[in-house]
Amino acid sequence: MRKIFQFSIGCILLLAASCKKDGGGNNTNLQLPPVISSVTDLENRSLALSAVNYGDWIIIKGKYLATSYKVDFNGVVAADSLLYADDTSVTVKIPSVLPDPADNPITVTTQYGTATYNFKILQPAPIITSFDPMTGSAGDTVTITGNHFGGVQSVKFETVNAIIVSSTKTEIKVKVPAGVSSAYIYVTTGSGTVKSGLAYGYKYLIFADALTATWSNTSFSAATTLTNTDPVRRGSYSSKTKFNVGFGAFRVTKSTPALSMTGNTKLKFSLYAGANSLNKKIKIYFNGASASGYTYTITQVGKWIDLEIPLTNMGNPATITSLTIQEFSGVLQEIYLDDIGLI
Repeated sequence: MRKIFQFSIGCILLLAASCKKDGGGNNTNLQLPPVISSVTDLENRSLALSAVNYGDWIIIKGKYLATSYKVDFNGVVAADSLLYADDTSVTVKIPSVLPDPADNPITVTTQYGTATYNFKILQPAPIITSFDPMTGSAGDTVTITGNHFGGVQSVKFETVNAIIVSSTKTEIKVKVPAGVSSAYIYVTTGSGTVKSGLAYGYKYLIFADALTATWSNTSFSAATTLTNTDPVRRGSYSSKTKFNVGFGAFRVTKSTPALSMTGNTKLKFSLYAGANSLNKKIKIYFNGASASGYTYTITQVGKWIDLEIPLTNMGNPATITSLTIQEFSGVLQEIYLDDIGLI
């Protein structure tokens, strides 16, 4: 009986040793440093990619990846909650901001080592959110604010190159080129080109610190001053209009001859409104023709808003003799205007 028991124990130990040896062989493989062979996206998992974009979900293909606990994109570590791994792949979301506009190597760290894969992860096309000042003179510095400006290649005012003074991922400072009066701004990086939503400058100014010669203040049912000092969008003065009754108006009138609109496509001005103007309306029109004017609802107060209104939205007049910005909610309001002109 003892011999049978000893024999049984021996068999169990032998079997256990055999099992351990087989498992150990697999574990030996798993304990090797990771190997990265390719990168795919989640839609076509068999197609190796040469580049992807910031913020994309990707699958890192390779071997010995099951114990991955960190994926580093050129020094930026992916969030733990966005990482899933098995022996042959790691699914991970690339961070939305990386150090380089294109060259961002991937480093995977497991319990048994690291592997780095040189790979292009491209920043998105640039975005312009604003620029300041809205107008000025040749040689002035304009600050362009936005995102994805890394590796900026050029900044143009229409087709004219501007000198880049400095740049970061979110801000570019440039000098206004000579000969530019009104132009949209274009920023180009390796990921593409973006056009500013608003134009820089003016083809014709009606008001900037003062009314242009041959224009006069003819506001009605309102108190308008053209030498207001606070707030001011640019320069020394803005215009301030306090509507004494509902449907009062800021109005400026041009003496003869009428101004030709040839070559102009939009009315451009800056507007600042107080809290009592929130969600109230104003109507903007030329030549006293309110029926063909443009109605604007004030949805932002306590800050300057830069507006461009296509002339096609205002009857597309051939000439103008007056510009009216009228309170159009039938309430008392107070608004400030600056840099009024045509582009």
